[in-house]
Amino acid sequence: MDIKEYMQAVGRRARTASRRLASATTAEKNAALLHLAAAIRRDKDALIAANAADLAAAGANGLEAAMLDRLTLTGKGVDSMAEGVEQVAKLPDPIGEMTDIKFRPTGIQVGKMRVPLGVIGIIYEARPNVTADAAALCLKSGNAAILRGGSEAISCNRAIAALVQEALREAGLPPEAVQVIDTTDRAAVGELITMREFVDVIVPRGGKGLIARLLAESRVPMIQHLDGNCHVYLESEAAPDKALRIVENAKTQRYGTCNTAESLLVDRAVAATLLPPVAAMLTDKGVEIRGCAETCAIVANAVAATEEDYYTEYLAPIISVKIVAGIDEAIAHINQYSSHHTEAIVTDNHPKAMRFLREIDSASVMINASTRFADGFEYGLGAEIGISTDKIHARGPVGLEGLTSQKWVVLGDGHVRA
Repeated sequence: MDIKEYMQAVGRRARTASRRLASATTAEKNAALLHLAAAIRRDKDALIAANAADLAAAGANGLEAAMLDRLTLTGKGVDSMAEGVEQVAKLPDPIGEMTDIKFRPTGIQVGKMRVPLGVIGIIYEARPNVTADAAALCLKSGNAAILRGGSEAISCNRAIAALVQEALREAGLPPEAVQVIDTTDRAAVGELITMREFVDVIVPRGGKGLIARLLAESRVPMIQHLDGNCHVYLESEAAPDKALRIVENAKTQRYGTCNTAESLLVDRAVAATLLPPVAAMLTDKGVEIRGCAETCAIVANAVAATEEDYYTEYLAPIISVKIVAGIDEAIAHINQYSSHHTEAIVTDNHPKAMRFLREIDSASVMINASTRFADGFEYGLGAEIGISTDKIHARGPVGLEGLTSQKWVVLGDGHVRA
């Protein structure tokens, strides 16, 4: 296969399909989405079988535990994938919405209209559900999509892609509106991120190595999805039961997700009473605690943390712990070491909670809730195409609105400028 020629053909088809999709009606788009959800449920066993083939190959190739966790697609996962597509179908169609219409002194009306971005290239690793989520969100927002999943999920991605294209045909929309790159050759990524004539934006979802490569080589604008070094801060007025429950969920529900807590901060005023039960819970669940000197003095089995530990997204049963003097030090620590993804405070002190919301520089900031809620499905977006740690265009879980832009519109009645 000539990769450049293949990718150019994919890009041309996507650009042509994007023009048809931009004019598609809400009814057409929703019909495709509902057919896709039904097809996913219909072919549940086949999708699980394809995923099993991917898992077997990944295991033989020595894929790390966190990636295997992300790769695994269970029956419940297939149901959630279908439900996510249905939720996208139920969401209001943003395309064509006009806002901020105002009369100007000249008599014209000026406002904005929401429009698709065009062609979106999505590069991701492991998770096969991203194929369905991304297809659904791009479709509903009127964008064509070029999806490049990881080689470890190729069988399942191909199976899901076939269902997406079946759904597009059934709705009378071009199947080329969503294309999954049918090669594991890494050169395809190099082509995708430089095809400015065909691709309007790149959305990467993957590890630091992938992101670093794209930042260095991409000629197409990106909505970045960086790593998730997420924090939970137990403030001096944290209710012990809330603290225990939130840390348990944030850290131990799943280890391989970007919204899993990797760092725990505990206020010095309550560390002696609050930290031991939390540490015992973590230890019972097999989590290694890497702590500051004060933490090690309180938690017998804690090991000394290094400076690097506070920057690390473990994606594993490991957590860094630091005892802080109060909210000032907690905020400073998080803003220095965080990847600016998601942070949570546990407290019954409302003014301090509000200050935490204002001063933490991350895409999602939470009060008395697990960081695991940082998710497009949980936020009511239906699904997400990624969680952006950028500050421009889209930040946090990227749903329909994040995949659109706005253009200025002017309404007149024969008006001319003096």
